[in-house]
Amino acid sequence: MKQLELLHEGKSKLIYATDSAERIVVRFKDDATAFYNIKRAKIQNKARMNCEISSMVLGYLNENGVKTHFVERLDDEAQLCKVVKHIPVEVIVRNVIAGSMAKRLGIEEGIVPENTIFDLCLMDERLGDPLINDHHAVALGVVTYEELAEIYAASARINSLLVELYAKVGVKLVDFKIEFGRSDDGALYLADELTPDTCRLWDVESGEPLDKDRFRRDMGRVREAYEEVAKRLHNALNK
Repeated sequence: MKQLELLHEGKSKLIYATDSAERIVVRFKDDATAFYNIKRAKIQNKARMNCEISSMVLGYLNENGVKTHFVERLDDEAQLCKVVKHIPVEVIVRNVIAGSMAKRLGIEEGIVPENTIFDLCLMDERLGDPLINDHHAVALGVVTYEELAEIYAASARINSLLVELYAKVGVKLVDFKIEFGRSDDGALYLADELTPDTCRLWDVESGEPLDKDRFRRDMGRVREAYEEVAKRLHNALNK
């Protein structure tokens, strides 16, 4: 598969066309950003680590019946992925109250709610990817109620599989954010990375963050945390 012209550059990835209309190359970057690009830095080997982590996790989901856009890892920093039509909403799945929800509602971080919480955001950086509800999303014409039901069901299935996977490696999956897309035949696909950039991960024993919060909150040892996640997943999934 030949990599062709650059289609899009995001905060953490580059998207390239290929010589197949059905495939793209997703190339990870060492860039770390927070607070809508206000805080920026480069983390050595972040591209390689995120590519490795996301490839392992998406491969695990594929093997367990979840449709994802991931096809294969091409090299240390790139994946081959299926082309899908992007759905412009982001789902945030919360197993533990933390981050923006804790701040927004004045709740202490670390509280485990009785139910899994699903937040919905409109993907529009000009507006700061605002939090919306189901009725907003339908009124804006970005999804139907039926599509939302399918998206939430897929998100719940992904969450169940990831909670189980991370528990095996001594990590608590606090929350994560994901996006979806549809193939030409209308099938729903997870179309996003799953890395410490997009997942909040806490070590079960120490409670220490192993994710991008270490960068956001100036905690240091960002690279080492990502490396630890990659090592644990590799040991669990390659036995």
